[in-house]
Amino acid sequence: MTLKNLTVVMDALKAALTEEQVTINETVRELHGKDESYHALQLPDIVVFPESTQQVSQIMKISNEFKVPVVPFGLGSSLEGHVIPVNGGITIDFSLMNKVLEVKEHDFLVKVQPGVTRTQLNKELKKYGLFFSVDPGADATLGGMVATNASGTTSVKYGVMRDQVRDLEVVLADGLVIHTGNLAAKSSSGLHLNGLFTGSEGTLGCFTEMTLRVYGIPEHVSAARASFPSVNDAVEAVVSILQAGIPVARVELVDEPSIKQVNLYSETTYTEKPTLFLEFHGNEAGLKQDVEFMNEIVLGHGCQEIQFESDTASRNKLWEARHNLAYAFIHGYPGKKMMVTDVCLPISELAGAVAHARENLESMDLIGGIVGHVGDGNFHVLLMMDMNEAEEVAKAGKFNERIVLYALERGGTCTGEHGVGIGKQKYQQQEHGDALRVMEKIKQALDPHNLLNPNKNVKAEKKEAF
Repeated sequence: MTLKNLTVVMDALKAALTEEQVTINETVRELHGKDESYHALQLPDIVVFPESTQQVSQIMKISNEFKVPVVPFGLGSSLEGHVIPVNGGITIDFSLMNKVLEVKEHDFLVKVQPGVTRTQLNKELKKYGLFFSVDPGADATLGGMVATNASGTTSVKYGVMRDQVRDLEVVLADGLVIHTGNLAAKSSSGLHLNGLFTGSEGTLGCFTEMTLRVYGIPEHVSAARASFPSVNDAVEAVVSILQAGIPVARVELVDEPSIKQVNLYSETTYTEKPTLFLEFHGNEAGLKQDVEFMNEIVLGHGCQEIQFESDTASRNKLWEARHNLAYAFIHGYPGKKMMVTDVCLPISELAGAVAHARENLESMDLIGGIVGHVGDGNFHVLLMMDMNEAEEVAKAGKFNERIVLYALERGGTCTGEHGVGIGKQKYQQQEHGDALRVMEKIKQALDPHNLLNPNKNVKAEKKEAF
């Protein structure tokens, strides 16, 4: 943006908001020029901090008038460069829009602003005996979680972010404010706009309110840690558990190198073998039967050790170890940056995919651990690389491509939950074929000047220069 344009746009934004809500401070811009990914820093020209839907609408009208790109920003915990402003422009930071607006406990619904975090929401919901189910690990904002269709450890039972969205208030590229749904549990009326906007990564509009589904806190929770001779044995055990209809709430695979890193970082003494972390929700009597049945199944698949955890402290320690695994690798390899891969396949293909990933890690002499939400076929490689070593960075990119292509060839997806952003854009044509043209036409219809998070997710050609 030229200095002249910057001054004009700044004046317009300060008139619509306040001087305190608009900044070009370099430190603030740097904080909004990156996320948790390995992608390079790129600064926005301006950062704004709206407090209401009306102010977001005004920002979009100014963006539309001066043809300045806009990037929505939550906490910057994304992993594929979603919030990096590759074209500069305005970053909208939603941290001041962080209110839980309404809890409709009898309808199992909650209305929130986009800056509310998952932990903040669950703290409020606990007063009503409710909880929000989607747990991506990071304490992300709800707006960011809707934008990327986040999921995580509990999706095997409760579903992904798209399954929780009942209604979105969205500000479009021209400043128009719309609602994508209603409060009803189902509808056959119109196109499914909730599904369209969820996962759109800020390319179709800015979320300013979200009505989400919540659940009753289960009467009883039980967790277990089960170790196996091989990854294949562990995955086959999961398939058998699901086929038996056991209502598992979480089932996570952690491979042997990752368990070693867990023990070093979290000061645990877990058996260093491929391991399943499991959790079950329900009433005490029903859970007792489910856990006994699960125990028989895993023993039938060669389980070498199983440890049950029923008290809250022990369960929390188990899941903290799993959620802190990324930090365990970062702490264990100082000076290296983490690339987190994210493919999802049919469960029948998962064991082969994990074995393929481990073989390639070893043959390419790369450092990494493998973890996965195996109940829905999603796994990640926590890949450590030195960003100053071009050859190592290139090898990491080649490795990522190999596991993505393996997944796509077997009916999977290049991203199970992290989203497209910058990093997975090059695989969209191969995954979607001619359906990508339909997505591009939707983008062009809603954002004709390509101002909303341009060059991310689904791209559209600019019709005017800014």
